[in-house]
Parts: sequence; structure tokens; C-alpha cells
Amino acid sequence: MPRMSDTMEEGNIVGWLKKVGDAVEPGDILAEVETDKATMELESYHEGVLLYIGIKEGPVPVNGILAVIGEEGEDYKAALEAAERETSGETEQKEAVAETPKEETIPVAAGAVSVSAPVSTEEKRLKASPLAKRMASDAGLDISKVSGSGDNGRIIKRDIESLLQSPPATEVSVPAATQESVQPVVPAFNFNGSQDSFEDIPLSQMRKTIARRLGESKFSAPHFYLTVEINMDKAITARTEINELSPVRISFNDIIIKASAVALRQHPAVNSSWLGDKIRHNGDINIGVAVAVDEGLLVPVIRHADMKSLSQIKTEVKVLAEKAKNRKLQPDEMQGNTFTISNLGMFDIEEFTAIINTPDSCILAVGTIAEKPIVKNGELAIGNMMKVTLSCDHRVVDGAKGAQFLQTLKGILEAPIRLLV
Repeated sequence: MPRMSDTMEEGNIVGWLKKVGDAVEPGDILAEVETDKATMELESYHEGVLLYIGIKEGPVPVNGILAVIGEEGEDYKAALEAAERETSGETEQKEAVAETPKEETIPVAAGAVSVSAPVSTEEKRLKASPLAKRMASDAGLDISKVSGSGDNGRIIKRDIESLLQSPPATEVSVPAATQESVQPVVPAFNFNGSQDSFEDIPLSQMRKTIARRLGESKFSAPHFYLTVEINMDKAITARTEINELSPVRISFNDIIIKASAVALRQHPAVNSSWLGDKIRHNGDINIGVAVAVDEGLLVPVIRHADMKSLSQIKTEVKVLAEKAKNRKLQPDEMQGNTFTISNLGMFDIEEFTAIINTPDSCILAVGTIAEKPIVKNGELAIGNMMKVTLSCDHRVVDGAKGAQFLQTLKGILEAPIRLLV
């Protein structure tokens, strides 16, 4: 399994386009693979016959065995077993290095005393394939209790599948001191007296990555938020006039992308990235645009947005958004962002805060344009107002720098002629 994106740890086989016995040439599409960002085509780099398919459907870790291509009639089993042992050995070695604690806390029933028992390295290192370990972990199984049917007692995929299909009955002993406190589990009922129903939906590769990356961003980057309200009267007028001449219909989101790019050029500190031991001021302005899809958000990137016209931005956003919704975005179309915009204005959301899309140091949350009473030239009037909130990584951007950026952005949107200067 090749690494098809920078954050990919495993790929999910959706389906094979070739079957065992088919001739294969370089460039042929072997299978469709769901990664953390898109469903992509797995291309063959070899010529020969497809002799073996390891996983017909399901997850495969990066560098895991997918298939064997060789000469017709070739005996591949010895090479396959050697490759699987090598892959398993590498995984076990990485796990052994990662397992630095020498003691393991054993959970016991309430009211009993917790004890720590030393666990030897030999006990921790089990003979099991990486896929079997992952399947056991996902199912909440103790893999040390599984009997292996592979070589030398190695636990493989079919052992986990067999256990899941017919789980053994188990007895649970409860310490006498706690037996009285243990209550039977009863089904939950709603107000109508009927039993509640629910559906557990397995996580897709995309959802797993969204959960991991946003968790890392939210809890590692110290977020703070700045909100400003912008009068969009002149932007509305400018958009109407532009659309009378433009070959494509310009949206407010296109204007906000362009205005943000121009403002970033004046405030390079906001167009920066936190790299752990240094801060990188990015020379290019590449704006990620959050696009909602069924399973979450994808963020295609508009490169050099400050150098593109509104019609170019519109065309590019439309193409990338369509590809995102069809899960056809390529990794290079979602990489290299230096700033991100998330717009929920079309859903009548007035104001919200967004989680920073790493490695950016800021993300702009855009609300809807709403008519409100305002004071204009000392008199009460109706204004078309829009709130935007800038989420900032305080390790990179201080409050004053973020406020100065918003001040410039507000000035551009309230006087769109500045986009031409």
C-alpha cells in the first residue's frame, strides 16, 4: 500500500478493477482506494499477471501487502510469506520502541486495590499481523487471548473474523465486597415507553483523519478569537456591477478570498506557520477554502490567490469544490495552504469560531450578510452587515497583529476599489 497523501496511515480498499489471473501493465488501474482525503485510483507500476490479492475490501496499513504481480504460474508463496514476516517484524519493532513504560496498571473492580504488575517485553510482543492487531483493537478484543492459526501460531485476519462471528461466552466474577453495588443493565426507554433505537456508523478514513487533526490543532495550538463587523453595502454594489461584465458569476465568497489575500500581503505575520522550533513566514499566499462533503470537510487550496482575478478565483473554486464533493481531489490540490477561510453565511449563520487548519496560524470564519440598523452620518439607517471571526494561534500571531489584519480586511471590503490598488 503506497502512501497517497502526507497524512495517510492506512488505505481502505473500496474495490478491485482487476481480478486474479488478469494481465497487468504499467499504468493499469488495479483498485480504488479510500484515503483520509479522497477516493483514489491505485495504479500499477509493474508488468505481469495478478497472482494474488491480499485484501479484497477493507483497511490496509501503508506498506502493507496488497497483491502480488509476477509471471504466469510463478510460485509466489515463499516470497509472500517473507514479505509478510518482514512487514510484521517492522511493525512489532516500532511497537516495542514505543512501549517505554515498564509497568502496566491492571484495572480491577470498584472497591478493590489497584496494583501494578511488571510486564515483560516477551509478553507484550505477540505474533500477530498488523491487520489482525488493528481489527482486534477496533473491536475491543484482548488479542493476547486469541489463538492464532497462522505460521508458528501467528494471529491473522481470519482468527479475528472467526472470533467476532462467534464470540465465546465469558464468565465475569465480581468481588464479594462489590456484588451488592452492581446493578443489572436495562435497556433505555423513551417517553413513549418504547425502547430507544440507534445506529453505529463505522468511521471512514476521512472522518478518522478529521478527528485526529482537529483534535491535535485544538488542544496543541492556543487559540484566541477576534471578531469584527463589516458593512458590505459597497461590496454588494461592486458585485452587482462586476457580474454585469464578468464571464462567470462572482460570489461574495470569491470577493472575501481575494480581499483576504490582498490583506495577507500587507500582514505577512498572519500568513505564517508554526513548525515547532521556528516560525515560517510564507512568501506565497495559498488560501484553503473549506468545502462541506457528506463525511466532513475538505480544504482545496487556491494558490497565489493575491495574484488571481476574481473570475479566476471563481472558476478555480468551482472546479475544486466539484472534485471535493465527488471525492476526486488529488493530494497536491489539498496541500500547501497558508491561510484558510470557512464560510457558513449561506446557512444564515451570523457568527461562529473555527478550529485552525494546521499548519496555518489563522482561519477566518465568515458569517451571513444581514440587514441591521446602523448609525450612518449621525442618522439611523439600514446596513448590510457581516461578521467575521479570526481564530489565531497565539504562538505565532499576537492580538495586535490579528486585529491589524482584520482592520485591513474590513477596509478593503467596505471600499472594494482597493482591490485594484
